[in-house]
Formats: sequence, structure tokens, C-alpha cells
Amino acid sequence: MGMLDNKKAVIFGVANERSIAWAIAQALHKEGCELAFTYAGAALESRVRPLAESVSSKVILPCDVTNDSEIDAVFENIKQQWGSLDILIHSIAFANKEELKGMFVDTSREGFKLAMDVSAYSLVALAKRAYPLMTNNGSIITMTYYGSEKVVPNYNVMGVAKAALEASVKYLAADLGQKNIRVNAISAGPIKTLAAMGISGFKDMLHAVENKAPLKRNITTEDVANTALYLSSSLSSGVTGEVIYVDAGYNIVGM
Repeated sequence: MGMLDNKKAVIFGVANERSIAWAIAQALHKEGCELAFTYAGAALESRVRPLAESVSSKVILPCDVTNDSEIDAVFENIKQQWGSLDILIHSIAFANKEELKGMFVDTSREGFKLAMDVSAYSLVALAKRAYPLMTNNGSIITMTYYGSEKVVPNYNVMGVAKAALEASVKYLAADLGQKNIRVNAISAGPIKTLAAMGISGFKDMLHAVENKAPLKRNITTEDVANTALYLSSSLSSGVTGEVIYVDAGYNIVGM
């Protein structure tokens, strides 16, 4: 028997086979979880659908998280097909590429709004629709990064958005704890994903972690997926409102 037999999860944020969200999906599927996937636009559908079908997913839906009607449609579909939901994986973040270089002070108003909407508010919007379906406990998990706490060159507006995301995790955990729904974040070290490669100087981030982290290596998507599996399961039944670091220990190093 799998750890997540008879559980159902919806995954937001798969872009390709190197995505953190995809590694999490595979880990959950291996433990018996039934999966639903979303994609933003036709270009991503062509990547996401084959991956979703490879793990026998029958719920594969479009969702632009800046569009409330599309979010509503996703959860209405899940309600009709499944009736309930156990796990929500939020692995979504975006900022315009020009905002991820140079000085943070040059961030545009529209760029700031977009990064906050997609990277932070989307968790609130998804949780609002998900929690009524989580009638038998539930786990909501999002992805963050250390740039929310410390200045990372070129991370800029995304660092501010991740700080808002982490605060949202705590407020959502306080709201939903009375319904036995847990909300947590995983702060992953840098990984070569499609989104990460848009950050100017990303290779320098990888080198810094490998040189300074206690484990003397960068992490893998599987490292993150293992922690997501823990947070999805009853093994973490007393854990909520937390930011759990999966970064080879980099966050503990001062010099």
C-alpha cells in the first residue's frame, strides 16, 4: 500500500519534465495519489498533457491564475469529478525578465503588480477554492526561496513576492487550521528549472550554494519532492505555517 492511497491532489506549476512540480507529482503518484494537473496556455499544454497522462491523470485543465473564472472552473471540475480534494501543490511564480536584473529600485509598477499577483496572491486565490473541498483534512504546499529573507543579486521583485508568499502561508495556516487543513512552504535551493534560468547570474547562485552549503552540493528536484511527500502525508500531521528549507543547509551559513 502507498502512503497516499485514496488521496487526490491538484498540481499547479508543471512546465516540463525538469519542473519541481513534476518531481513532486511523480513522488505523490508513486505513493498511490490520484493527480490533477493544470497548464497556462496552449504552449504549456503540449508539454504538460503527455506528462500528466504518463501518470494516468484524467483531470488536465487550463488555468491562468490571474483569471478568477479559470480558477473557478478548475475547482468546479474537480468537485464534479472527485467530490473532494486532499492536497494542493502551488509551484507558480513569475516576473518579467527585465525585472530580474539590475537594481530593485528600478522595478516598474506593472512589473511589481504582476510578480505579486502570479507569485503570491495566486496561493490565496487557489486556497480559497480548495479548502471547501478538503473535507477530510488537507495539505496545501507552496514553493519559496531564501531570496525572501536575504538580498540575492538580481532576484529583486521576486524576493519581495516570495516574502509576501511566506507571510500568506502563515495567515492561511491560521485561517484553515480550524478546518484541519495545513499550509506550508518549502524553501528550495537553486535548481536548473525553466523558471530559474530566467534569473540573471543564476549560475553564480548555483556555485555559491555548492561552495558554501554544509552538504557541499546543490539540491535536486527529488530532494524537494521528498519533503513535499512528507508534508502531503500524515507524517506531518502536526506541522503547519512553516517554511521548511531544502537547500543543503545553505540558509544556516553566515560566512
